[in-house]
Amino acid sequence: MVVSVGVCTKLVGSEVPEMTERLFKVIIIGDPTVGKTSFVQRYVQDSFRRDYKGTVGVDFALKILKWSDSETIKLQLWDIAGQERFTWMTRVYYKDAQGCIIMFDLTNRSSFLNTLKWKKDVDSKCTLDDGSPIPCMLLANKSLEDEEEIKEEVVVAVVVVVERTRKI
Repeated sequence: MVVSVGVCTKLVGSEVPEMTERLFKVIIIGDPTVGKTSFVQRYVQDSFRRDYKGTVGVDFALKILKWSDSETIKLQLWDIAGQERFTWMTRVYYKDAQGCIIMFDLTNRSSFLNTLKWKKDVDSKCTLDDGSPIPCMLLANKSLEDEEEIKEEVVVAVVVVVERTRKI
């Protein structure tokens, strides 16, 4: 039976769909100070802090998304420190990740060049259950038009190189 009141439609009785909840672990990686923590805070809490406090090890956040009337997605976001002294722990942090965001700073050329290092690190330490690499997204941050060091064509060229090496 379907009961409709105004614009709200609700199933009543035995036709109520079972709620499904899915959990996805997504790691956020990249060089220090590219804005990983600010990105997570903005996405999860819709807030931005101007003061910088470097991540020590890893920070966690949870974003709950109502995917449909019967499905909820929980994104477990792992904000992983970019400092070299924490890289020995990345295998532990990457474990069971189902997605990855590799972030760089448009005003910092070396952070962009290091995205290939981060991608190789993820691919060498983390795979999906079927052995394939976890999906990764390259995310540019801190777009300050006057200060951009990295042009769009360079980013596209690197994405093409990564895509080609993935098929080898």
